Amino acid sequence: MIQRADYVVPYFNNQLRLDKPPLAYWAQVASYRIFGESDFSARFPSAVAAALTALVIVGWGYRVGAATVGWWAAIIFTLSLQTFVHAKAAVADMWLVLFMTLAHWTGYELLARSSATAAHASHGTKAVVVPNHRTRWWLVFYLSLALGFLAKGPIAWIPLLTVGAAIFHTRDWQLGRNFKFLRGILLMLAVVAIWGIPALIQTHGEFFAIGIGRHVIGRSLATMEGHGASSFGMYLLLLPFYFVTIFVGFFPWSIKLPWLIRQLWGQKKTRIADSGDRGIKIDNYLLTGIAMIFVIFTLVSTKLPHYTLPAFPLLSLLLARHWQRTATVKNHGSSFPTIAISAACVWVAIALVVPPFVARFFPAYQLFRESRAHLQTRMQFGSVEFEEPSVVWYFRSRVQGFLTRLNKKTAVDFMSKPGPRFVIVPTPLVQTLFPNRPQTLRYFPTHGFNIPKGKQVDLALVLKSE
Repeated sequence: MIQRADYVVPYFNNQLRLDKPPLAYWAQVASYRIFGESDFSARFPSAVAAALTALVIVGWGYRVGAATVGWWAAIIFTLSLQTFVHAKAAVADMWLVLFMTLAHWTGYELLARSSATAAHASHGTKAVVVPNHRTRWWLVFYLSLALGFLAKGPIAWIPLLTVGAAIFHTRDWQLGRNFKFLRGILLMLAVVAIWGIPALIQTHGEFFAIGIGRHVIGRSLATMEGHGASSFGMYLLLLPFYFVTIFVGFFPWSIKLPWLIRQLWGQKKTRIADSGDRGIKIDNYLLTGIAMIFVIFTLVSTKLPHYTLPAFPLLSLLLARHWQRTATVKNHGSSFPTIAISAACVWVAIALVVPPFVARFFPAYQLFRESRAHLQTRMQFGSVEFEEPSVVWYFRSRVQGFLTRLNKKTAVDFMSKPGPRFVIVPTPLVQTLFPNRPQTLRYFPTHGFNIPKGKQVDLALVLKSE
């Protein structure tokens, strides 16, 4: 995208990439401008989005409980396993989580303000309303929905369903007046259209057909890339998928989930009132948002453990509220600091120790490390029977060419052309393709594990400097 100076339509390896909208790519462009092209630059925006999400959680926690609740919730979110993985991955998920969390918070604030106004009216008193504050919450709500769409598509609009379900649950239709739904949805669509209309025009509608048709509707109705059920029977068996994987993804805090369920169930039975809920009960609102995310992705055919990550900030707030309250009421120390410190130490140790150890098994990385001293900016490169994106990630940090997919016949022709270039081929093919290897060719072999294919590979990089 940077080389093409086209920031409307995403490209990867000089080919259209219409899987997702471009907000995450825009963030990566900014990171590339600051730090240069590298896997660090590609991953860094996800860390920024995760940190901003934690700050949003702190702010929301302060509004619905106390500063302690906000900090506890932010720590719970940050130190959960799924966040640890995706906060440093070059994917769009953390930006989706950020804007969905912001939309859920501002949606709650608009509901709470409507509820407070209605409560004052029922008591014959006049509520103090600050129009500018209400307008700001309203603007942030719909802009968050728009930016969430630009991060990962219409799944970002789940907060609208959460708000609608909360209003329906209370049967108080006046709660929706602060949202000005028609005006707000038009604003949201207008922001999306600033990018969407030029993107549709440039791709002749293909962005909608692939981005929405295949990757939204297609993923919902059928298994994509082998992630999910291949039959109706397996679909039924996988319905509890996310209610099981939450105990892994939310680890170590998932050990408290059975306790949290008992707390919520006991509160429901005894009807304990919460003076901090301000009309719209925050527990009910958080549970509604969590349920919406889990139910929607449970019904979707394609399943991956991280799809429910947008529910983690809400779940973190819910757990922090009850955990902190119990620790205060019982007036004794909590296990929270112990778990938090232990989790932080474990994740830091894993981050420092595991990647260097595991990297030796990644063939693309090993080939890059062995050959990088001989790489040139003007080089062209190709591959035979190994087309993983990791090849592009690593070598594009030194080479401006694009990966060309070759076969046994075209690889020899590719290397015989003038100019510096290299090709990655299975090691057993080297002798067949280049039986009388001239001295102008350099040879770098490696052995590793192709994770997407789930198999061992022996690869060699054959390089021509001139």
